[in-house]
Amino acid sequence: MRAVVQRVDGAKVSVVTDAGTETVGEIVGEGLCVLVGVTHEDTAEKAGQLARKLWSLRILEGEKSCSDVNAPLLVISQFTLYGDARKGRRPTWNAAAPGPAAEPLVDEVVARLRELGATVETGRFGADMRVSLTNHGPFTVQLEM
Repeated sequence: MRAVVQRVDGAKVSVVTDAGTETVGEIVGEGLCVLVGVTHEDTAEKAGQLARKLWSLRILEGEKSCSDVNAPLLVISQFTLYGDARKGRRPTWNAAAPGPAAEPLVDEVVARLRELGATVETGRFGADMRVSLTNHGPFTVQLEM
């Protein structure tokens, strides 16, 4: 399981549909925007590990964590985190888990965060999403479970 974590001063994800654009998740103020990718070997246990790490990661202002200041998280599925562009000009997605395997694990990360007491907003799995955010710092880290 792989995550790209950005410290933000607000973030939102919108979904483009035939009817227009709909905001499906938004956090206001200090928090984390988290892009989550799933690979074939990932498990619910790894999802739990990622949730605990995200909740306690001390990257907010003053070296605080979301758990310290009750900061919200915006969690968005991102299969392209497992793209491989080392050869040629077109990435391959062989390392990314297929939707039926990946979606429940992204949902598990969100559920585990909520069990820990986090306020979590999400994108919509498999949708045509637009993410906008104000990266505070900028500050971005990558996590591997």
